[in-house]
Amino acid sequence: MGPVPKPTTASGAAEQPSHLRLVGIGAGPANLSLAALLHGDPEQPNLFLDRKPSFTWHDDQLITGATLQVSIFKDLVSLSDPTNRFSFLSYLHEHGRMYHFLNAQFAEVPRTEFRNYLAWAAETNENVAFSETVERVDFDGVFRVTTDRRQVTADNIAVGVGTVPWVPDYAVPHLGAGHLHVSQYLRHAKELAGKRVAVIGGGQSGAEAFLDLISRSDAERPAWVSWVSRRRNYFPIDDSTFTNDFYMPEYSEYFYRLSESKRAELNSAHLLSSDGISESTLRAIYQVLYRLQFIERDEHRFGLLPNRNVVSADRTASGTFEVMLRHNDESGQSECLPVDAVVWATGFRPAPKTFLEPLMGRIETENGEVRVNEDFAVSWDGPPDRNIFMQNAVRGQRGLPDVNLSLNAWRAQRIVNSLRGSTAPELAMSFIDWSAKSGRGTQWTR
Repeated sequence: MGPVPKPTTASGAAEQPSHLRLVGIGAGPANLSLAALLHGDPEQPNLFLDRKPSFTWHDDQLITGATLQVSIFKDLVSLSDPTNRFSFLSYLHEHGRMYHFLNAQFAEVPRTEFRNYLAWAAETNENVAFSETVERVDFDGVFRVTTDRRQVTADNIAVGVGTVPWVPDYAVPHLGAGHLHVSQYLRHAKELAGKRVAVIGGGQSGAEAFLDLISRSDAERPAWVSWVSRRRNYFPIDDSTFTNDFYMPEYSEYFYRLSESKRAELNSAHLLSSDGISESTLRAIYQVLYRLQFIERDEHRFGLLPNRNVVSADRTASGTFEVMLRHNDESGQSECLPVDAVVWATGFRPAPKTFLEPLMGRIETENGEVRVNEDFAVSWDGPPDRNIFMQNAVRGQRGLPDVNLSLNAWRAQRIVNSLRGSTAPELAMSFIDWSAKSGRGTQWTR
């Protein structure tokens, strides 16, 4: 006889004890990493809740050919616990495709495959429940987490609700037909056929949308596609060896100890180490433009408009839009871009956390973020052994990796160690001596 299946709740998660060590709010990559590292630990009963009916991860941006910009080893667990059953290698093995993946020799991992891996990790972890919305969190010695289905209590909570699409305020009234954020791209892409389209945003998402639109068949291709960016050019991601030391634990610790103004300066200066465009994407775009312009002499055209700020996007009486651009170098020079549709590839912002409102009067903030300690626990006036861990929402304090996959497993491990009252083995230090206080770089002998 096989193992007896665990009893489950209506939302699909395993039946939980009446009181938990940790409740996670949100089941995106950040909290999935934490759930994976805690899985199977009887001393840390946990439950992770997500309001979505099933796992999603930028599903409407999974354009054919889109790839990860980080190493596959930066999965949910491998950089902290490579033996964990929720690693990407375990996913490949369980699905019988290990040799096929190796033989495919992907220079960059298909993003859809990584999304499917994340979904597998969510669906096979009995402590993750979907279709359950957390409505409020109260505290009376324990955290009382009220959802639209039940109330559970826990010693600690981990908030990992991710981000939401962002567009400029002047664009918000127009969102809908003809105006869409890139997070909704695939469901509306075919509607752009034969239209004049502006793609606004010079990062990877804007590049992928532009490439997809100019690469479509005649029946689905827009009449004209303009790609607008406020950056001076379409810059590649800086994925070089020493730049990647910004995405190691030692640098994260160094960054955390700096002043608020210095941290903001560094995030701005190093943005292209996280938000630049993959070299393969840039090369593919240039090759398509070459083919259209010189080989096919196609009547469908394109416009490349970097180094411009969008200042407005107004609907005309005829239902089209006038996108007003201001050149960043040529003072007083403005341009009007008449289009039928706009794709806003303008990024994301941390999702609102209204469920924390009952506790916000007790929580310290810093420049719009909740303040966290070295272990990503929120600074608040509650007992020191009752923590609110904050994931993927403190870029100002922890730097660009906070919203990146690079330190996902390390951050989750810090939280796990805090829960267990233990410490992890020391990680290999960076070759770079970031701080003058360490003295490592000044040691020498005759």
